[in-house]
Amino acid sequence: MSILDKFKKEKSKKKEPKKITEKKVKEAEKEVKEVKEIGEIKESKGISPASLIKHVWITEKAGNLVNLRQYTFIIKREANKPRIKKAVEIIYGVKVISVNIVNIKGKPRRMGRTLGRTSSYKKAIVTLKEGQKIDVMPT
Repeated sequence: MSILDKFKKEKSKKKEPKKITEKKVKEAEKEVKEVKEIGEIKESKGISPASLIKHVWITEKAGNLVNLRQYTFIIKREANKPRIKKAVEIIYGVKVISVNIVNIKGKPRRMGRTLGRTSSYKKAIVTLKEGQKIDVMPT
């Protein structure tokens, strides 16, 4: 009755536990050390500081804020104030005093009879310590 053999349950074989080699242990220790050296930003959700900031927001209003030591960036939605502060300090090598975040909701748009929506985004306004500046304007 080989047809009914398909439905018979086979006895499970005992699996031997995998052996951890010294090489794998050393690699894991290196990764832990690297994460500790990089700091808090790397530990949280595995997002690097460079990927938190998408790009600099260059408008007339943002250009006027440069005189007040305030710079505007478009950031990822999961970013928060402490992470943005550390990211700007690491990337640009400046001291950040404060960070303000604004959530911009997408606007409804129409293309013919099709309804759509522009993308929502998150904007960070970063204030630097007196005497410091970032060169963000294109030349």
